[in-house]
Amino acid sequence: MRVVVLGAGGIGGTIGARLHQAGYAVALVVRGAHGEAVREHGLTFATPEERVTLRIPAYSHPRDLTWRGDEIVVLAAKSQDTEAAARDLAAAAGRVPVVSAQNGVANEPTLSRWFDRVHGMCVMMPTAHLEPGVVMAHSAGTTGILDLGGFPAGTDDVDEELAAALRASRFESVPRPDIMRWKYRKLLNNLGNGVQALCGTGLDSDAGLEALALLETEAEAAFAAAGIDPVTDAEDMARRGDHLQLRGISGETRAGGSTWQSLARGSGIETDYLNGEIALLGRLYRVPTPANARIQALMTRAAAHAAEPGSMTPPELLAALRHD
Repeated sequence: MRVVVLGAGGIGGTIGARLHQAGYAVALVVRGAHGEAVREHGLTFATPEERVTLRIPAYSHPRDLTWRGDEIVVLAAKSQDTEAAARDLAAAAGRVPVVSAQNGVANEPTLSRWFDRVHGMCVMMPTAHLEPGVVMAHSAGTTGILDLGGFPAGTDDVDEELAAALRASRFESVPRPDIMRWKYRKLLNNLGNGVQALCGTGLDSDAGLEALALLETEAEAAFAAAGIDPVTDAEDMARRGDHLQLRGISGETRAGGSTWQSLARGSGIETDYLNGEIALLGRLYRVPTPANARIQALMTRAAAHAAEPGSMTPPELLAALRHD
């Protein structure tokens, strides 16, 4: 088995780094300034315990690899880039199993237009990628929880083989036949990403928590109307347990989540596939989801104007979400 990681930012870079350290065959597909830095200098991988530079084979495009037929592709690009990545991958590799290590629930259906073996991965892993050539993983001990399963349901040898490799590489990972139920719960957890990005932090204030509650209440109503049954919060918390132990790296704590980081880097944001997913369900099932639609619009505007994280205060955001 060779694991090809397509998109080697915080999540993909960490998965590739840990598998490489454990002796597995890994290839990275990574573009832009980050890709140039990785190909020229190696991938710098920083954790609470170490800072190492890893020479992992890295390519700028799927067509640059020689495909052997024993690959599993882990797609870790942002959701807005999934369709373009799928087209490139299908043209280069043909029918290859693809695992979506991405936020949201829209990637698996999109990938299924090109690939007949699509798998979802529910990613619980505090990472950061703010500098070309560098990824950081902030959990000591267990690096992350990466359960996976087939789409739309079930498990197969891909799930078993990759989960075993991940467990041997300092991750928690089990195959789950109902992986999309776990990804819908993760979607609920990600609805506050925009709050954190717009407010800088926000989720440690009363107004920020109230904004998050508005977003989650709308999502739960939309899920109910659509017949979507995510795992419970209690099941999610039990799975997390005490596996993830957040620590600083070189004395610095993790600045923010993935959307905060995207805004800070000035790269594309995936809010359209987080809060936008709830807005879509609301329109399809005639359930009001105005707060999710508004934060989606606010994030779109912030990205278009190259706003830094923290451009609004939590009370300002709460007022905007409540506006009729």
